[in-house]
Amino acid sequence: MKNLLLVVLVLILFGCDTKPNLVKNQNTGPALGTSYAIQYISDKELDFQREIDSVFTVFNKSMSTYITDSDISKINGGDTTLIVDQMFRDIFFQSQVINSETDGYFDPTVGVLVDAWGFGPEDSTMKMDSTRVDSLMQYVGWRHIGLTRDFRITKSKPEVQFDFNAIAKGYAIDRLGRMLDKHQIKNYLVEVGGEVLAKGTNIISGKPWKVGIDKPNNFMKRGSAAVVNLKDKALASSGNYRKFRIDPETGEKYVHTIDPKTGYTKNSNVLSATVVANSCIQADGYATAFMAMDLNASKALLELKRKELDAFIIYLDEEGTMKNFMTSGFEAILAK
Repeated sequence: MKNLLLVVLVLILFGCDTKPNLVKNQNTGPALGTSYAIQYISDKELDFQREIDSVFTVFNKSMSTYITDSDISKINGGDTTLIVDQMFRDIFFQSQVINSETDGYFDPTVGVLVDAWGFGPEDSTMKMDSTRVDSLMQYVGWRHIGLTRDFRITKSKPEVQFDFNAIAKGYAIDRLGRMLDKHQIKNYLVEVGGEVLAKGTNIISGKPWKVGIDKPNNFMKRGSAAVVNLKDKALASSGNYRKFRIDPETGEKYVHTIDPKTGYTKNSNVLSATVVANSCIQADGYATAFMAMDLNASKALLELKRKELDAFIIYLDEEGTMKNFMTSGFEAILAK
């Protein structure tokens, strides 16, 4: 009996000695006009900073409208010879799908309107009225663009301008996730500007990755409308309560969501939309679309076309009271 107890004790101690130490590695910094924070757990210290920087560099070279010699800037400037890279193609094709499923409410050809309303790379000094909006609307619409077999962008009107900012950040997050997957990292949390991709769990704490969703507030005060447990999913939110501009002459408020059907910025009763999806590019794109769509149309899409998506939408009812709608799947991941 004593010998048996000794063997058991040795096995227990040996098992404790060989249990791998877990390290939470972190990289943070500025990128894509915002900030990022990446946590990844392994059995040793790692630093993927060089590869993280590489992802952002390649992404900006392809998709940034703020870089004059990026691929998207060249295409917007009239270059018809450029062969777009895989990043551009992936974003193009996903945008095409979301454009179709949202009946055109998600439309990256609103670039001319984004600039005109003052939300692009350059501040707009031009007065926006019905005449100006109507003149620009002729350059908006997915029907005006195409992609050839050799991956060149075609435009029926040279003035058409791409702006993928409503979906591209989500794609950049997915690419960071692929980089971590390549290194066989099983548990990580990637966050860029409030959009998130989570894989596995926080195995150091033994708890799920927890993500807070901002409560709409015009006075820049942080507060959570909800906290969710996220595992092997992506989450993105869109809202007009912080990103807007005020006309210095009239004092009128213009939000950054532009209705591609009308050409005007959209002050709707929807205050914010959060989407949980299998990829961050999907979550990002649909969250943006739900800000432009009527609430009932968003509900119908979730119920009939994209049942794999979950959403949390905060809105004002007819009396101006803040309410929320959430899918059953979203409710299931709320942190208790």
